[in-house]
Amino acid sequence: MADFFKPAARLDLIPPYLFKAIDDKKAKVKAKGMDIIDLGVGDPDLPTPRFIVDKMMEVVQDPGTHRYPAYSGLNLFRKAVARWYQKRFRVELDPGSEVLTLIGSKEGIAHLPLGINNPEDINLMTTPGYPVYQMGTLFAGGFCHFVPLTRENGFLPDLDDISPLVARDAKAFFFNYPNNPTAAVADKDFFARVVDFCREHQIIAVHDAAYTELAFDGFKPPSFLEAPGARKLGIEFHSLSKTYNMTGWRLGMAVGNREVLAALGKIKSNIDSGAFDAIQLAGIAALDSDQSCVRENCAILQERRDILVGGLQKLGYDVTPPKATFYVWLPVPKGLTSMGFTTHLLEQAGIVTIPGNGLGTPGEGYVRLALTVPKARLEEALARLKKIG
Repeated sequence: MADFFKPAARLDLIPPYLFKAIDDKKAKVKAKGMDIIDLGVGDPDLPTPRFIVDKMMEVVQDPGTHRYPAYSGLNLFRKAVARWYQKRFRVELDPGSEVLTLIGSKEGIAHLPLGINNPEDINLMTTPGYPVYQMGTLFAGGFCHFVPLTRENGFLPDLDDISPLVARDAKAFFFNYPNNPTAAVADKDFFARVVDFCREHQIIAVHDAAYTELAFDGFKPPSFLEAPGARKLGIEFHSLSKTYNMTGWRLGMAVGNREVLAALGKIKSNIDSGAFDAIQLAGIAALDSDQSCVRENCAILQERRDILVGGLQKLGYDVTPPKATFYVWLPVPKGLTSMGFTTHLLEQAGIVTIPGNGLGTPGEGYVRLALTVPKARLEEALARLKKIG
């Protein structure tokens, strides 16, 4: 039977898996007995706060949570999201029509193009960036137009550099701040320019805000929806994954334009059965809390940032301390490529990083390091870097 099976042609759209080469090298280094320090994983090592776990343990024992959930999410959870947005960003949302519950923001981002794109539509997206913007577009039969993020422009897209012909035909614009992988941040003035650009060209703005709560030195990243007119032409994805160390729980939300959310909701109601009610009830506890757990989380990450960035600077690396996210965007030494430096660090020091070009062509010349290991491991990584020169 397997002799005649052929995978769907859309799978051919997936770019070669650059990180397989890293995985192979990692396995070889491990086989030699070298201790691996993995700075490549964008997954919090800190546990989910205890009060959230306790709430989950309580509500999961209620048989009422074991049934199929509502497709758009519990009304109680959507109201909690609206409360959180009002308190955190001063953004007013209608829980019934401007909030949609997601099984993590990744699935919402991936499914959105199925609800807004026709075959051969063009979506704009910043690069380097989260690969799901591209994959969701390609699987929906659309085309991707990449808008480069460069150091010269503060890793913000140059909207004036987008061809008017491309902008005229574009359906959506995917962007993400605080940014993965560059750790760049955007202010309200930039978001206002995005609103003007999207209004002029009749483009749906799609902002991925997953990292707004991981910020340092008192900085408070804004929401795109704080920009005047943003809700009329766009949506924002957010997630409890990074904010509350709940990556495995799979709970997120999309908020904003009700017509766009309705399109996404229609796709989801035909694909999935919604987020587990017990997880949503635990999510309410997280959103309605005093957020002290988030502040404690950020304090730990800020200490790690200072250790890693300070150590890298002492070693002569030209690196900027991030204001937000748990990533450090490190320029590679002259004469090396992103993959060459990644390989060098892995084979000579047992340090795993992500080559920037694996997240988009403009990422060449950088590697991404994650602050998702204890400070002792970061200090060990710096010691190894100093040793190999």
